[in-house]
Amino acid sequence: MDSVPATVERQDIGAPEPREPRLVWFVWLVTTLAGLILLSFIALMAWLQFSGSRVDGVEEPERALALIVGRTMDIDEAVSRAPAWEQFVYRVLSSDPAEDLEEGLHWYEELARESALPSIDLHLAVLEGESGRIAGVRRRAEEWTRRADPLPVFALLVGAAYLDEDVEGEIGSNIAEALAEALEPGWFRDRMAARLATRVGDQDLLAAATAAQAMRSDRLLVRMRATVVVELVLIGIGLVLLVRVVVRRRALDRIGGAVLPPPWRGLSGVLVLVWGGALGSLLILVSSFLPDRAYSRVLIGATTNLSFVPLIFLAWLFLLRPSSLRLSESFGLVPTSAGARRLVLVILTLLALGQLGEGVMDMAGRWLGLSAHWTEWFDRDLVWGSRTLVGMTLFDTVILTPVFEEIVFRGLLFATLRRRFAVGPAAVLSAAIFAVAHGYGALGFAAVFWSGLLWAWSFERTGSLLPSMAAHAADNLMASLSVILVLRG
Repeated sequence: MDSVPATVERQDIGAPEPREPRLVWFVWLVTTLAGLILLSFIALMAWLQFSGSRVDGVEEPERALALIVGRTMDIDEAVSRAPAWEQFVYRVLSSDPAEDLEEGLHWYEELARESALPSIDLHLAVLEGESGRIAGVRRRAEEWTRRADPLPVFALLVGAAYLDEDVEGEIGSNIAEALAEALEPGWFRDRMAARLATRVGDQDLLAAATAAQAMRSDRLLVRMRATVVVELVLIGIGLVLLVRVVVRRRALDRIGGAVLPPPWRGLSGVLVLVWGGALGSLLILVSSFLPDRAYSRVLIGATTNLSFVPLIFLAWLFLLRPSSLRLSESFGLVPTSAGARRLVLVILTLLALGQLGEGVMDMAGRWLGLSAHWTEWFDRDLVWGSRTLVGMTLFDTVILTPVFEEIVFRGLLFATLRRRFAVGPAAVLSAAIFAVAHGYGALGFAAVFWSGLLWAWSFERTGSLLPSMAAHAADNLMASLSVILVLRG
């Protein structure tokens, strides 16, 4: 049922339809040009996303993947020493160690097709050896013996570690030095060191490798326990609040004064979305010519959010001002006195239901053999950037992105769709567009789509974007902190 008052509905307020033929012709010419720009931009983004390898846009993918796979294996090593119940919880909420190993192999095989660095093949051989694929290790070692340095040294190392071959020459007398030259510190080096030390009976090397592994694993397990506790608490709250929402249909009471469908005409909303989308696309294209440096990347990210500014300005000019609405009124950004008291509860409801839904989708994805590609969530500035750069990245991700995206995708897109559709179809369409715009794979699309549905439903029920902005910010913060806790340091 439309919640907008009948008097406002009959007014059908919006940008006045031009009657002068020349003005009509000009408006549709501008709209056609804007539509072509927007469609071309969407086609370009789709081409960039699907035409090449996913690692093409990642700087230093070899270093990044070594860190991701190594830390994942470190966590699995730590969990294997944890109590049985904790291993069960981790496997339900995250993944099975065997699945992690297979996924790491798949990612390295993908990277090996794109990169010619010898270290990629060495890392891949270690993963094959650890997973019992001895035939693959043997094939690589035999090929390396006929290649230039350092590949013959790699052949000796993996042959001794996984093929029961003798450690020969200078390498046999100084395994630690050979490993230090072949591999960066981390899981890959320590796994080979432990195997080689066991073969030759080098207790000092074995103790050093075991201690380094344990130190990393224990530190990561402490961090993982904190994130798992937060996730379990949110899922528990989600189950309780889900019952509350089902039993008490007014659980999400009104917080702000926004009404849906909005008072502007649907056609006016579509025109503004097309015009603003075209201007935003041009801003993003211009920002792409900035040099690929640390602070430039943050600026590009901020420009992506600021590209929504022309759209918001056009919405104020042609949709809100003719309706005698302020931005705060149209999007419910100022809560009522009663709404302010229930705001925290509504935010917790959205967060909990979001975590519950994403947990179910994650388990379903693993059952179907789906997972998020590492390039979708890896952020090199969060992992290797300075503290200032990390702070700037978090400000962009946690503050700017939720505010602008909620105004555009829920406050304008969903609201405009509500002029033509009921709540369900409008929420589905806006959430689908929101998910497609992120450019993720199947599992990432499903997670973003679920969030878009929840946040559209929240806007409809509460008359405010504040809950969805806060939930969006919390989701982005948790995702960023997960990257920092696992990969940084």
